[in-house]
Amino acid sequence: MPTNTATVSPNEDVIPVAERHGMDPVLKRRIEAVVKHAILLIVGFAMIFPLLWMVSSSLKDDADIFRNISLIPTDWDWANYKEGWNAQSYPFGKYLLNSLIITIGAIIGNMISCSMAAYGFTRLKWRGQGIAFGYMLMTLMMPIYVMIIPQYIMWSKLGFLNTFVPLILPKFLATEPFFVFLMVQFFRGIPRSLDEAAKVDGAGPFRIYWQILMPNALPSLATCGIFSFIWTWNDFFSQLLYLTKPQNLTVAVALRNFADATSGTSWGPLFAMSTLSLVPVFIVFLFGQRYLIEGSVTSGLK
Repeated sequence: MPTNTATVSPNEDVIPVAERHGMDPVLKRRIEAVVKHAILLIVGFAMIFPLLWMVSSSLKDDADIFRNISLIPTDWDWANYKEGWNAQSYPFGKYLLNSLIITIGAIIGNMISCSMAAYGFTRLKWRGQGIAFGYMLMTLMMPIYVMIIPQYIMWSKLGFLNTFVPLILPKFLATEPFFVFLMVQFFRGIPRSLDEAAKVDGAGPFRIYWQILMPNALPSLATCGIFSFIWTWNDFFSQLLYLTKPQNLTVAVALRNFADATSGTSWGPLFAMSTLSLVPVFIVFLFGQRYLIEGSVTSGLK
């Protein structure tokens, strides 16, 4: 029995699937893009709103901070910055300087010690190397609070409480396993042929480390430096533990002193100084963002 089969002429226009359902494909892509960007804008604004509210509150008086939820102050009160700057035993610039000293020391210490440790794990051969690297990775899972009491007792017996030594010296001993692992991953991606060529020219281990590996590891070093800056600048617990004298306080600890359980909290000056304390972090992240992304990506790929 003959059957009728539908044939489509080569010259017959084929209707796209999207048009058969009544949706133009170009319009569909535009709608998807608008929805995607709208969601991103909403989520981004929700994330940045607390920061914007803090900056706005730094320009309001205490009565207007919680009464006016708008990001635009009713009356612009710049006096909060002057009051917050001189509200404590020392000008707030003293605490900014203390934080800067500790942070720079931590950056230098981490970059030097962690890169040296990574060089030992990737370029030198010694007995127990694999076991030592495994132990180093295990410390990534160890809470820092496990070592707080032993470290405090040690620094107390050495007489280094109320100094910057407990906050800076450990950074020169490769005590940040994350940075060691980051540098190890990057060094493994640098060809060993460069080492061999340097050895032919008479270079020793330190010269290979300093003149071959370090210049080629700038993205990884920049990542290490940026993370060191942010983590150290924002550190509160360690600085609160070791620093109690007013002249040694850092930004994180000094900000806590604005909140007084007996006399109340000076919210305007607190938000003003909090805004100032974020400026160095924004500057470092703004200029180092490219190196941060490059170092993280290349270390993960190599």
